[in-house]
Amino acid sequence: MLGMALAALDSTIISTAVPQIVGDLGGFSVFSWLFSGYLLAVTVSLPLYGKLSDTFGRKPILLAGIVVFVIGSLLCAGAWNMASLIAFRVVQGLGGGALQGTIQVVAADLYPLKERPKIQARLSSVWALSSVAGPAIGGLLAGYADWRWIFLINLPVGVLALTLIARHLHEPVRHRESRPKVDWAGALGVFLTGGLLLTALVQGGVAWSWLSAPSLTMLGGAAVCVAATVWIERRAAEPIIPGWVWRRRTISAVNVAFAALGLLMIAPTVFLPTYAQSVLGLGPIPAGFVLSTMTLSWPIAAALSSRVYNRVGFRRCAITGMTAATLVLAAFPFLPYPGAPWQPALIMLLLGGALGLFQLPLIIGVQSSVEWAERGTATASILFCRQVGQSVGAALFGAVANATLASRLTEAPAAIRPGLPDDLDSVSRALEHPGALTDQAADYLRRAVDTAVDHVYLGSATAALLALLALVFLAPRRFPIRTEAEADAEA
Repeated sequence: MLGMALAALDSTIISTAVPQIVGDLGGFSVFSWLFSGYLLAVTVSLPLYGKLSDTFGRKPILLAGIVVFVIGSLLCAGAWNMASLIAFRVVQGLGGGALQGTIQVVAADLYPLKERPKIQARLSSVWALSSVAGPAIGGLLAGYADWRWIFLINLPVGVLALTLIARHLHEPVRHRESRPKVDWAGALGVFLTGGLLLTALVQGGVAWSWLSAPSLTMLGGAAVCVAATVWIERRAAEPIIPGWVWRRRTISAVNVAFAALGLLMIAPTVFLPTYAQSVLGLGPIPAGFVLSTMTLSWPIAAALSSRVYNRVGFRRCAITGMTAATLVLAAFPFLPYPGAPWQPALIMLLLGGALGLFQLPLIIGVQSSVEWAERGTATASILFCRQVGQSVGAALFGAVANATLASRLTEAPAAIRPGLPDDLDSVSRALEHPGALTDQAADYLRRAVDTAVDHVYLGSATAALLALLALVFLAPRRFPIRTEAEADAEA
């Protein structure tokens, strides 16, 4: 849980300190890479760490991940400009990739099937607490101390986690018939493919247009790397992403469902704070609490999910959760304008409960359907698909929001059209400082943001429907669960 806290807290604590960081280091035009660079490093490293944990054991990979994360945090605290801080955030992300994937696998190794929901719920509670406490701690440190402390605070937590894991995590010795081989060529292929694809998705439509030379070059390069990686993986003795990940219906269906989960999560995590501030007129902290209701109900539903899937099975439990999530997301556009803060907060509370019934049963189901030597790879594959889904969703729904706004602004009455901003970020900044806007123009912009976010939520409901269809038509009716006796015999 301490190791998970490193990754969870770091993903939220930095958000409220961005103004102080930019004020000290500059680089406003590229500060989004503080988040994108970290996400990129986590995503492309997940498959590698999953395979390495299956090959060499969980403990060395987990310890190495904490060490890299702590070193990255120390380097971030000493950054001298925005470029160095972004580079050191990438180092942090390389450690974070080991933490996010391996901790989930360790939980499956240590606890039998009946007890896994309890420990997974505790791990989820770490994310819930971090989502609430992170922004507040980051704001306090940046406002009353120095923004560098948001990285230095990781050091004592990391050292304590490192000490406890080194002393108390004991893995059984597993003998291999031959010397383990690492598919470094495949790892490089995954890194290059993920790096090019995610960079194109993150920067496309922001730093350059989608049909520009940089976008086309990166997307084309990613396609070439995909082909090369598939060719390498088919011939590797121990591939980073083995073919069985996609040949087994259980894992392939969950991979598709988790990619759709990553897509749909963009609406609440990225666009709801903008909606709360621009449409409802809330400040940053109250807007964050509107979102935090989802992180409160998620672990509670996850903890209770075992009572559902023990009766109806993993697949039906996940289908129930995603059906509810689809309906909740589709209900968001029907909220009144401008509405009250409790209304989107209730939507997020219900969404968190629905997703708690969806995500945890599928993770436990996949982990329980594979051997020990496959568990790290299988877990990493579903987390990798979710991360890729998030990146695709950020690009896709960002384009949807900006297209909706552009359409609304084009249709604006002639009296208020001059001087209106033309994208979501500019509209949000204009509404934060409405002195230059007339009351009519400000109201029109709020309605335009409301419409744009409604369209994004409809897109998220479509992604939820895609996840639902993957479970209904691709997943087997009953997951092929390995019994505890089989696992003991294997060990």
